[in-house]
Amino acid sequence: MIKFPSFKVINIGQRKVGDGQPCFIIAEIGSNHNHDFEMACRLIEAAAEAGADAVKFQTFRATELYSKKTPGFSYLDNQDTFDLIHSLELDRSWQVKLQAHAKSCNIDFFSSPFDTDAINSLSELDVPAYKVASFELTDDTLITEMASRNKPVILSTGMASWMDIQNAVDAVRTCDNDEIILLQCTSLYPAPINLSNLYSMSSMRHAFDILTGYSDHTEGDHISCAAVAIGACVIEKHFTLDRSLPGPDHPYAMEPAEFKQMIQRIRDIESAFGNGSKNGPRPEEQEMAEKGRRSLHAAVDINAGQIIKKEMLTIKRPGLGISPSLRNQVIGRTARKDIKTDEWISWEML
Repeated sequence: MIKFPSFKVINIGQRKVGDGQPCFIIAEIGSNHNHDFEMACRLIEAAAEAGADAVKFQTFRATELYSKKTPGFSYLDNQDTFDLIHSLELDRSWQVKLQAHAKSCNIDFFSSPFDTDAINSLSELDVPAYKVASFELTDDTLITEMASRNKPVILSTGMASWMDIQNAVDAVRTCDNDEIILLQCTSLYPAPINLSNLYSMSSMRHAFDILTGYSDHTEGDHISCAAVAIGACVIEKHFTLDRSLPGPDHPYAMEPAEFKQMIQRIRDIESAFGNGSKNGPRPEEQEMAEKGRRSLHAAVDINAGQIIKKEMLTIKRPGLGISPSLRNQVIGRTARKDIKTDEWISWEML
């Protein structure tokens, strides 16, 4: 079993997250609503139907997030950054309706806030957690604002150094808030698989004694599944209705059928963990143990009253007789009855 510095569980809404709990799976809608409220609602419905635990949006304003002089990003073909971010803003008046719709779908709603007003608007909705994006990890003022609302804080650590993480964790803890989850993340879109660095989840868990998970920007689901297999308690994955839709986050996001399949695989992985003990054969294996294992058989006809010698015995299937490991306890005993060649030998025969 995976060993951690201490056993930790926190609550996000009505769900327990952490050691011994099912992985908390976040459908990162972000800005993939494309400024369409009905699309945002369909995304919530699709995420719930796929089995996600939460949907997450992003609440920002371009004027408070980027300078108009910001250079373009190469992965976005160097288009004007400010204009692009402005086009992706979430209408904050939607949030109360989106939360209500999520509730009706039995899925949690929260968001990554990027300014004080965003934090305040989400606080008024009593969202179950706050998410700090990797790019905001060094903004201790923003992090402190979130942490002061006494809700769990999820910190993505893309691009982060140990000092960046320590400072962010300290910013949360200065608010007497120790409900923190650190997510390993690679801040590339899509992220190359070889830069996933999944082992950093264990490193961060042991360094900070904080729950860890994975924010996945790779294509496909196999890296998320691997992350769960080695201890991730949270998986965050970008979510879209259709990768061909316009917008910077759609091309590497996961469509509903794929997301559902990923969740099914994660739940299969979790069901395979077991408890680490070896007390077999288990009831389901009993027939296999009896018929498929080996036991001591008579290599020749043995008459009642004969003393059992080594050459009288052979080892073969089924396992309905005495275990081969007890052969030396059989040799030298006397047969109580005739034992035919190829018959398995039981203690009652001796």
